Amino acid sequence: MSSLLPTYPPLARTIAALTQADGITQTHLPGVSLLCLGRHQARTPLLYEPSLTVIALGRKVGYLGDREIHYNPGHYLVQTLPLPFECETHGSPEAPLLGISVKLDPPLLSEMVMAMGDAGTPALSPKPMASVAMTEGMQHAVARLANTLKCETECAVMGMSRIREVVFEALKGEQGPALRALVNGQGHYSRIAQVLSKLHVNFADEFTVEQLAQRASMSVSTFHHYFKQITRTSPAQYLKRLRLIKAQQLLSQQGHNVNQAALAVGYRSVPQFSRDYKRYFGESPLQHRRQEQMLQG
Repeated sequence: MSSLLPTYPPLARTIAALTQADGITQTHLPGVSLLCLGRHQARTPLLYEPSLTVIALGRKVGYLGDREIHYNPGHYLVQTLPLPFECETHGSPEAPLLGISVKLDPPLLSEMVMAMGDAGTPALSPKPMASVAMTEGMQHAVARLANTLKCETECAVMGMSRIREVVFEALKGEQGPALRALVNGQGHYSRIAQVLSKLHVNFADEFTVEQLAQRASMSVSTFHHYFKQITRTSPAQYLKRLRLIKAQQLLSQQGHNVNQAALAVGYRSVPQFSRDYKRYFGESPLQHRRQEQMLQG
């Protein structure tokens, strides 16, 4: 890859120099990671934590219900809620997908929103996941953050201020209202966000729609309407997809067998878990685990 670096845009060169292999590379800054994929990855289920994702080379297409979300070097992705969605990645050995992700830290976001003051009531409902055109301010902020990652000492001294710059630019952008809604705690969007946070932490527990609606201080019909409007799926379907993605992570990253993974994510029936898993991912959990073992062995 090094011989191709001069042909890359500056941000892509910086990221490529800091990544050694395909996948996610953690950096010296907590919450900041680098993305690299030197091949095309077909549409596959994923789950992003609330974050900002900037693509320096290549492109991604996210599918959330009936929405297509394109993000590439001219756009960055703002993800305000932990939503299961499907994603297609366009990369190749010659032009790999290269990007940088900044996890949204709730205390930092809250502090910055409060410091920026009231921006008025947004005219449109916030979107939990959207592509935003890169501004000159965001380009400069991301470039400074990426360059800081080259030096551990600079990360320790200047890292947090670089992260703040990137979040500040996002708050000023088109998705600023969605970020503010997470902090202000008002409206249907914020209430659904609180319910999703609870499901994300306690995904193995059993919940009824009535319990979730009560937590959101809504009637069941109102809750169901706004939940589906925001997530593009029903509460039951959201929880099922969340559990299956968590199970995939357990099988891939933590060495669980199929029975252990099924029980850990809240399934009482392993055969039902296997059927749901194959329907969602296109392969059985046993096939997935064997493939992972082959790659590691």
